[in-house]
Amino acid sequence: MFRLAQYPSYQVFVAIVIAIVAAIVLLPFWIRLLRFRGIGQQVRADGPQGHLVKQGTPTMGGVLILLVVAGTYVFLGSFGRTSLLVLALTGACGLLGFIDDWAKVVHERSLGLTPRAKIAGQAVVALAFGVLAVNWAGLSTDVEVPLTGLMLDMGAITSVFQVGGVAIVVPWLYLGLVFFIILSFSNAVNLTDGLDGLAAGTVMIVMLAYAGIGFRQDSLDVALLAAAIAGACIGFLWYNAYPADIFMGDTGSLGLGAAIAGLAVITKTELLAALIGGIYVVEALSVVLQVASFKLTGKRIFRMAPIHHHFEMKGWSETKVMVRFWVVTGTLAGAGFALYFVESVRG
Repeated sequence: MFRLAQYPSYQVFVAIVIAIVAAIVLLPFWIRLLRFRGIGQQVRADGPQGHLVKQGTPTMGGVLILLVVAGTYVFLGSFGRTSLLVLALTGACGLLGFIDDWAKVVHERSLGLTPRAKIAGQAVVALAFGVLAVNWAGLSTDVEVPLTGLMLDMGAITSVFQVGGVAIVVPWLYLGLVFFIILSFSNAVNLTDGLDGLAAGTVMIVMLAYAGIGFRQDSLDVALLAAAIAGACIGFLWYNAYPADIFMGDTGSLGLGAAIAGLAVITKTELLAALIGGIYVVEALSVVLQVASFKLTGKRIFRMAPIHHHFEMKGWSETKVMVRFWVVTGTLAGAGFALYFVESVRG
């Protein structure tokens, strides 16, 4: 493609640039369309009072993010089964988020799908992704434990079904892990999407780490997909930086969170992803601890959860919280990539 096949590292940078430019050029048209249709953000009544001014800001920016990612990936023309699966996973969870966003807009409230409906949808998507990853893409069900050299056999409990003369292998333990990873990351990124630029910036950093991992594994298609997502997030930040002109909505946060989970699965960094995407682990744990503490003791650990709101309530500006969370994300993602690199050299 463009005589760049002999320069794979150059293609990764091209993917980032194309996605950035496409997002920056197309988003103004999308923002005007959303404003014309009256599709705006519904702000939580019990959230920080400073967020009430954001009521009505165009949302569903994630639709354009995902379209830019898909367009960039297709345009560069480097396809692979695993990266195609991640792209499909991203789109499926993005669609689930779109339904959630649309329900909020139609009913004019900050809550869309019920938690049960959302988890059920994610379970179906995760099951399909896991089965296809193992049977169509030939993904191993072994899981490496970082720093130990140990491999966990997650295919110990397996069923085989005959469908149209084709044997379909269903490794139940591994599918459970895949579901947990997809559920965790998609919802954790959704929780993180509470401040202008926070989710898009952290996803961009994590995706750069996964572009490096894909490149290290000689999986150019995986590196290009991660690079395209990083570029689309950078372009989105041009309009999402404080004060935001547009929000990504659940369409973006659920889709991008699923993309991180999918990349973790296909690059066989299922457990290492907890370090690379450590900022999302912190965000999710802050909610779990807050709820558990309040139910057990009647007291709250944080002034407000997720934890980025805690720092807001302490008087930090949105920009300060955003930048410092970016710094933490860069540190964790860099440490995760460094650990992966060291172990790949050893192995």
